[in-house]
Amino acid sequence: MRVLVRGAGIIGLSVADELARRGHEVTVIDPTPGAGASHAAAGMLSPSSEVWHGEEEILRLGLRSMALWAEYAERLGVAVHRTGTLLVGHDRGDLQQVERQARLLGTAELLGNTAVRALEPRLHPRVAGGLLLADDHSVDPRAVVGALRRRVDVVPDIGAEAFGAEKMVLATGAHLPQPWSHLVRGVRGEIIRGHCVDPPTRTVRGWVRGRQVYVVPRTGGGIVIGATSEEHDAPPEVTLGGIHALIEDARTLLSGLDRATFTEAIARDRPASPDHLPLIGRAPGRDDVVLAAGLFRHGVLLAPLAAQLVADAVEGAPPDSALDPSRFESSSQEGNPC
Repeated sequence: MRVLVRGAGIIGLSVADELARRGHEVTVIDPTPGAGASHAAAGMLSPSSEVWHGEEEILRLGLRSMALWAEYAERLGVAVHRTGTLLVGHDRGDLQQVERQARLLGTAELLGNTAVRALEPRLHPRVAGGLLLADDHSVDPRAVVGALRRRVDVVPDIGAEAFGAEKMVLATGAHLPQPWSHLVRGVRGEIIRGHCVDPPTRTVRGWVRGRQVYVVPRTGGGIVIGATSEEHDAPPEVTLGGIHALIEDARTLLSGLDRATFTEAIARDRPASPDHLPLIGRAPGRDDVVLAAGLFRHGVLLAPLAAQLVADAVEGAPPDSALDPSRFESSSQEGNPC
Protein backbone atom coordinates (compact mmCIF):
# COMPACT_ATOMS: atom_id res chain seq x y z
CA MET A 1 0.00 0.00 0.00
CA ARG A 2 1.21 3.54 -0.75
CA VAL A 3 1.03 5.67 2.39
CA LEU A 4 1.76 9.37 2.79
CA VAL A 5 2.75 10.47 6.30
CA ARG A 6 2.46 14.17 7.10
CA GLY A 7 4.78 15.15 9.96
CA ALA A 8 8.33 14.06 10.77
CA GLY A 9 8.45 14.30 14.52
CA ILE A 10 9.06 11.20 16.60
CA ILE A 11 5.49 9.96 16.01
CA GLY A 12 5.39 10.47 12.25
CA LEU A 13 8.85 8.96 11.78
CA SER A 14 8.06 5.99 14.04
CA VAL A 15 4.86 5.34 12.12
CA ALA A 16 6.67 5.55 8.78
CA ASP A 17 9.37 3.16 9.97
CA GLU A 18 6.78 0.65 11.20
CA LEU A 19 4.80 0.84 7.94
CA ALA A 20 7.98 0.32 5.90
CA ARG A 21 8.87 -2.69 8.08
CA ARG A 22 5.47 -4.13 7.17
CA GLY A 23 6.19 -3.77 3.48
CA HIS A 24 4.27 -0.59 2.63
CA GLU A 25 5.60 2.12 0.33
CA VAL A 26 5.90 5.21 2.51
CA THR A 27 6.73 8.84 1.91
CA VAL A 28 7.05 11.35 4.78
CA ILE A 29 6.60 15.07 4.18
CA ASP A 30 7.71 17.84 6.52
CA PRO A 31 9.53 21.09 5.65
CA THR A 32 11.23 21.14 9.09
CA PRO A 33 11.61 17.50 10.20
CA GLY A 34 12.16 16.89 13.91
CA ALA A 35 11.86 20.58 14.79
CA GLY A 36 8.61 20.46 16.80
CA ALA A 37 7.86 19.06 20.24
CA SER A 38 10.28 16.16 19.65
CA HIS A 39 13.17 18.65 19.56
CA ALA A 40 12.24 20.05 22.97
CA ALA A 41 11.18 16.85 24.75
CA ALA A 42 13.15 15.56 27.73
CA GLY A 43 12.55 11.92 26.77
CA MET A 44 11.26 10.46 30.01
CA LEU A 45 10.04 6.88 29.62
CA SER A 46 8.02 7.23 32.78
CA PRO A 47 4.52 5.77 32.77
CA SER A 48 4.41 5.52 36.56
CA SER A 49 5.51 9.06 37.34
CA GLU A 50 3.02 10.44 34.78
CA VAL A 51 -0.01 8.86 36.45
CA TRP A 52 -2.57 11.21 37.98
CA HIS A 53 -6.22 11.12 38.94
CA GLY A 54 -8.39 10.80 35.85
CA GLU A 55 -5.44 9.79 33.66
CA GLU A 56 -5.17 6.10 34.55
CA GLU A 57 -5.61 5.21 30.87
CA ILE A 58 -2.23 6.83 30.19
CA LEU A 59 -0.65 4.44 32.68
CA ARG A 60 -2.13 1.47 30.81
CA LEU A 61 -0.86 2.75 27.47
CA GLY A 62 2.49 3.80 28.91
CA LEU A 63 3.18 0.39 30.41
CA ARG A 64 2.28 -1.29 27.10
CA SER A 65 4.65 0.98 25.23
CA MET A 66 7.39 0.72 27.85
CA ALA A 67 7.45 -3.03 27.26
CA LEU A 68 8.33 -2.32 23.61
CA TRP A 69 11.12 0.16 24.24
CA ALA A 70 14.04 -2.26 24.82
CA GLU A 71 13.64 -3.89 21.41
CA TYR A 72 12.79 -0.55 19.79
CA ALA A 73 15.91 1.18 21.14
CA GLU A 74 18.09 -1.77 20.10
CA ARG A 75 16.69 -1.66 16.57
CA LEU A 76 17.39 2.07 16.31
CA GLY A 77 20.77 1.84 18.00
CA VAL A 78 19.99 4.39 20.71
CA ALA A 79 20.82 4.17 24.41
CA VAL A 80 18.26 4.06 27.22
CA HIS A 81 19.28 5.57 30.56
CA ARG A 82 18.19 2.74 32.88
CA THR A 83 18.77 4.02 36.42
CA GLY A 84 15.12 4.71 37.21
CA THR A 85 13.35 7.83 38.41
CA LEU A 86 13.09 9.42 41.83
CA LEU A 87 9.77 11.11 42.52
CA VAL A 88 10.33 13.52 45.43
CA GLY A 89 8.62 16.21 47.48
CA HIS A 90 10.38 19.36 48.65
CA ASP A 91 8.34 19.72 51.85
CA ARG A 92 5.53 17.86 53.62
CA GLY A 93 2.86 19.48 51.47
CA ASP A 94 4.68 18.46 48.31
CA LEU A 95 5.23 14.96 49.67
CA GLN A 96 1.46 14.56 49.94
CA GLN A 97 1.31 14.90 46.14
CA VAL A 98 3.84 12.07 45.86
CA GLU A 99 1.76 10.01 48.29
CA ARG A 100 -1.32 10.47 46.08
CA GLN A 101 0.58 9.20 43.07
CA ALA A 102 1.91 6.27 45.08
CA ARG A 103 -1.64 5.27 46.04
CA LEU A 104 -2.71 5.32 42.39
CA LEU A 105 0.19 2.99 41.61
CA GLY A 106 -0.44 0.75 44.61
CA THR A 107 3.27 0.98 45.44
CA ALA A 108 5.10 0.43 48.70
CA GLU A 109 5.55 3.05 51.41
CA LEU A 110 7.42 6.25 50.70
CA LEU A 111 11.09 6.75 51.44
CA GLY A 112 12.14 9.32 54.03
CA ASN A 113 14.80 11.96 53.67
CA THR A 114 17.72 9.70 54.60
CA ALA A 115 16.70 6.85 52.31
CA VAL A 116 15.93 9.01 49.30
CA ARG A 117 19.23 10.92 49.66
CA ALA A 118 21.09 7.61 49.88
CA LEU A 119 19.72 6.84 46.41
CA GLU A 120 20.57 10.33 45.11
CA PRO A 121 23.15 12.14 47.28
CA ARG A 122 22.85 15.28 45.13
CA LEU A 123 19.36 15.97 46.47
CA HIS A 124 19.04 18.95 48.77
CA PRO A 125 19.48 17.97 52.44
CA ARG A 126 15.98 19.24 53.30
CA VAL A 127 14.02 17.23 50.70
CA ALA A 128 11.12 15.67 52.60
CA GLY A 129 11.15 12.25 50.94
CA GLY A 130 10.05 10.42 47.84
CA LEU A 131 9.54 7.26 45.88
CA LEU A 132 11.87 5.23 43.65
CA LEU A 133 10.29 4.24 40.33
CA ALA A 134 12.91 1.72 39.26
CA ASP A 135 11.34 0.96 35.88
CA ASP A 136 10.89 4.57 34.71
CA HIS A 137 13.85 5.41 32.47
CA SER A 138 14.80 8.04 29.86
CA VAL A 139 16.12 8.40 26.33
CA ASP A 140 17.42 11.31 24.25
CA PRO A 141 14.60 12.16 21.78
CA ARG A 142 16.98 14.01 19.48
CA ALA A 143 19.04 10.82 19.17
CA VAL A 144 15.85 8.83 18.47
CA VAL A 145 14.73 11.28 15.78
CA GLY A 146 18.22 11.20 14.25
CA ALA A 147 18.20 7.40 14.14
CA LEU A 148 14.73 7.34 12.57
CA ARG A 149 15.73 9.92 9.94
CA ARG A 150 18.57 7.62 8.89
CA ARG A 151 15.94 4.94 8.25
CA VAL A 152 13.16 7.10 6.78
CA ASP A 153 13.37 9.54 3.88
CA VAL A 154 11.65 12.91 4.40
CA VAL A 155 10.75 15.38 1.64
CA PRO A 156 9.62 19.00 2.13
CA ASP A 157 6.26 18.55 0.40
CA ILE A 158 4.36 16.47 -2.11
CA GLY A 159 0.69 16.21 -2.95
CA ALA A 160 -1.19 13.08 -1.98
CA GLU A 161 -2.56 12.80 -5.51
CA ALA A 162 0.88 13.25 -7.08
CA PHE A 163 2.25 10.49 -4.84
CA GLY A 164 -0.74 8.29 -5.56
CA ALA A 165 -1.32 7.61 -1.87
CA GLU A 166 -4.00 5.14 -0.89
CA LYS A 167 -3.86 6.21 2.75
CA MET A 168 -2.64 9.32 4.55
CA VAL A 169 -1.43 9.56 8.15
CA LEU A 170 -1.64 12.95 9.87
CA ALA A 171 1.08 13.25 12.51
CA THR A 172 1.31 17.04 12.46
CA GLY A 173 1.70 17.70 16.17
CA ALA A 174 -0.27 20.54 17.75
CA HIS A 175 -2.05 21.52 14.53
CA LEU A 176 -4.41 19.35 12.52
CA PRO A 177 -5.94 20.53 9.24
CA GLN A 178 -9.64 21.16 8.83
CA PRO A 179 -12.10 19.65 9.52
CA TRP A 180 -10.25 18.12 12.51
CA SER A 181 -8.41 21.18 13.84
CA HIS A 182 -10.70 21.34 16.89
CA LEU A 183 -9.44 17.95 18.08
CA VAL A 184 -5.97 19.22 19.06
CA ARG A 185 -4.70 22.34 20.80
CA GLY A 186 -1.23 23.51 21.73
CA VAL A 187 -0.09 23.56 25.36
CA ARG A 188 3.17 25.45 25.68
CA GLY A 189 6.08 23.84 27.47
CA GLU A 190 9.42 25.52 28.20
CA ILE A 191 12.61 23.48 28.63
CA ILE A 192 16.17 24.35 29.70
CA ARG A 193 19.27 22.42 28.72
CA GLY A 194 22.59 22.77 30.48
CA HIS A 195 25.76 20.99 31.53
CA CYS A 196 26.78 19.95 35.03
CA VAL A 197 30.05 18.47 36.27
CA ASP A 198 28.15 16.51 38.93
CA PRO A 199 24.69 15.71 37.50
CA PRO A 200 22.15 13.47 39.22
CA THR A 201 22.61 9.78 38.53
CA ARG A 202 18.94 9.29 37.63
CA THR A 203 15.93 11.33 36.58
CA VAL A 204 14.56 13.43 39.44
CA ARG A 205 10.92 14.45 39.23
CA GLY A 206 9.55 16.50 42.05
CA TRP A 207 7.03 18.84 43.56
CA VAL A 208 8.25 22.22 44.85
CA ARG A 209 5.67 24.42 46.54
CA GLY A 210 2.94 22.81 44.49
CA ARG A 211 4.74 23.04 41.14
CA GLN A 212 6.14 20.10 39.20
CA VAL A 213 9.70 20.06 37.88
CA TYR A 214 12.08 17.45 36.53
CA VAL A 215 15.79 17.12 35.90
CA VAL A 216 16.87 14.49 33.39
CA PRO A 217 20.58 13.60 33.11
CA ARG A 218 22.25 12.98 29.77
CA THR A 219 25.45 11.14 28.99
CA GLY A 220 28.48 13.39 29.35
CA GLY A 221 27.04 15.71 31.98
CA GLY A 222 24.13 17.18 30.09
CA ILE A 223 20.91 17.97 31.94
CA VAL A 224 17.39 18.79 30.82
CA ILE A 225 15.14 20.81 33.15
CA GLY A 226 11.42 21.15 32.55
CA ALA A 227 8.76 21.87 32.03
CA THR A 228 6.23 24.65 32.23
CA SER A 229 2.68 24.02 31.04
CA GLU A 230 0.48 26.84 29.77
CA GLU A 231 -2.67 26.99 27.68
CA HIS A 232 -2.31 29.80 25.15
CA ASP A 233 -3.23 30.93 21.64
CA ALA A 234 0.05 32.62 20.67
CA PRO A 235 3.12 30.92 19.18
CA PRO A 236 5.24 29.18 21.84
CA GLU A 237 7.98 31.43 23.20
CA VAL A 238 10.47 31.19 26.03
CA THR A 239 9.51 33.52 28.88
CA LEU A 240 11.62 34.94 31.70
CA GLY A 241 8.97 33.87 34.20
CA GLY A 242 8.94 30.30 32.95
CA ILE A 243 12.72 29.98 32.96
CA HIS A 244 12.98 31.58 36.40
CA ALA A 245 10.46 29.11 37.87
CA LEU A 246 12.22 26.10 36.34
CA ILE A 247 15.66 27.13 37.57
CA GLU A 248 14.39 28.03 41.05
CA ASP A 249 12.52 24.75 41.49
CA ALA A 250 15.32 22.59 40.07
CA ARG A 251 17.87 24.26 42.37
CA THR A 252 15.56 23.75 45.33
CA LEU A 253 15.73 19.98 44.77
CA LEU A 254 19.34 19.79 43.54
CA SER A 255 21.36 22.65 44.96
CA GLY A 256 24.49 21.57 43.07
CA LEU A 257 22.87 22.89 39.90
CA ASP A 258 24.13 26.33 40.92
CA ARG A 259 27.38 25.34 39.22
CA ALA A 260 25.74 24.11 36.02
CA THR A 261 26.28 26.02 32.80
CA PHE A 262 23.47 27.14 30.52
CA THR A 263 23.16 25.65 27.02
CA GLU A 264 19.69 26.31 25.66
CA ALA A 265 16.14 27.40 26.44
CA ILE A 266 13.38 26.28 24.13
CA ALA A 267 9.59 26.37 23.95
CA ARG A 268 7.28 24.13 21.95
CA ASP A 269 3.59 23.27 21.90
CA ARG A 270 2.53 19.89 23.21
CA PRO A 271 -0.34 18.49 21.12
CA ALA A 272 -3.27 17.97 23.52
CA SER A 273 -6.66 16.45 22.77
CA PRO A 274 -9.78 17.49 24.73
CA ASP A 275 -9.35 14.58 27.17
CA HIS A 276 -5.51 14.45 27.00
CA LEU A 277 -5.59 10.97 25.43
CA PRO A 278 -4.09 10.27 22.00
CA LEU A 279 -6.10 10.34 18.80
CA ILE A 280 -5.20 7.18 16.91
CA GLY A 281 -7.46 5.76 14.22
CA ARG A 282 -9.50 6.66 11.19
CA ALA A 283 -10.22 10.37 10.89
CA PRO A 284 -13.92 11.14 11.30
CA GLY A 285 -15.55 11.27 7.89
CA ARG A 286 -12.58 9.90 5.94
CA ASP A 287 -11.74 6.25 5.40
CA ASP A 288 -8.43 7.10 3.71
CA VAL A 289 -7.03 9.33 6.51
CA VAL A 290 -5.63 8.08 9.82
CA LEU A 291 -4.86 10.40 12.74
CA ALA A 292 -1.74 10.02 14.86
CA ALA A 293 -2.24 13.06 17.06
CA GLY A 294 -2.88 14.36 20.58
CA LEU A 295 0.06 12.57 22.24
CA PHE A 296 0.44 15.54 24.64
CA ARG A 297 3.32 14.90 27.13
CA HIS A 298 3.68 11.27 26.11
CA GLY A 299 4.91 11.23 22.52
CA VAL A 300 8.36 9.80 23.25
CA LEU A 301 7.09 7.18 25.69
CA LEU A 302 4.26 6.08 23.42
CA ALA A 303 6.18 6.20 20.12
CA PRO A 304 6.68 2.44 19.59
CA LEU A 305 3.12 1.59 20.63
CA ALA A 306 1.61 4.45 18.62
CA ALA A 307 3.55 3.28 15.57
CA GLN A 308 2.02 -0.17 15.82
CA LEU A 309 -1.50 1.09 16.47
CA VAL A 310 -1.37 3.58 13.60
CA ALA A 311 0.01 0.95 11.23
CA ASP A 312 -2.79 -1.39 12.34
CA ALA A 313 -5.32 1.37 11.58
CA VAL A 314 -3.82 1.95 8.13
CA GLU A 315 -4.27 -1.77 7.50
CA GLY A 316 -7.92 -1.58 8.53
CA ALA A 317 -7.89 -2.69 12.16
CA PRO A 318 -10.54 -1.16 14.45
CA PRO A 319 -9.23 1.45 16.92
CA ASP A 320 -8.82 1.18 20.67
CA SER A 321 -12.07 2.74 21.88
CA ALA A 322 -10.21 5.04 24.30
CA LEU A 323 -8.14 6.45 21.42
CA ASP A 324 -10.70 6.52 18.62
CA PRO A 325 -10.77 10.06 17.14
CA SER A 326 -14.51 9.74 16.57
CA ARG A 327 -15.15 9.76 20.34
CA PHE A 328 -15.59 13.54 20.14
CA GLU A 329 -17.76 13.59 17.05
CA SER A 330 -21.55 13.77 17.13
CA SER A 331 -21.59 13.06 13.42
CA SER A 332 -19.13 12.37 10.65
CA GLN A 333 -17.53 15.30 8.89
CA GLU A 334 -16.26 15.41 5.34
CA GLY A 335 -13.11 17.26 4.44
CA ASN A 336 -9.90 17.32 2.45
CA PRO A 337 -6.64 17.96 4.34
CA CYS A 338 -4.60 18.20 1.20
